[in-house]
Amino acid sequence: HWALLSVSVLNCLLSTACSVGLALAVALTVHSRGTHLVTGCNSSALPLDARAAIATNDCPFNTTRIYDTALALWIPSLLLAAAEAVLSGRSCLVALVFQGIGPCAHSYGKEQV
Repeated sequence: HWALLSVSVLNCLLSTACSVGLALAVALTVHSRGTHLVTGCNSSALPLDARAAIATNDCPFNTTRIYDTALALWIPSLLLAAAEAVLSGRSCLVALVFQGIGPCAHSYGKEQV
């Protein structure tokens, strides 16, 4: 029971941190219109909007689809990390009930478990 509690708490914290980090990355990318994604190019030929950027000789990668690709990968990852955090939190509550701690602990006896 203690192993379940410790692993579920650790997983819940890590999943929550991943969700917050991905949400921050999506928010910053949308707010800046993807300009931070192409900052390594250092080209004055790049427009302010990364969606309209073209591949130049100064940039080591093709910048035409980096904005859409980043968001297409980050948003499903954000949703999955949030779902994992919720499920880990529920697992933590179950472990607490097994230990006799928590909101439903009094209604369950060790004999019922």
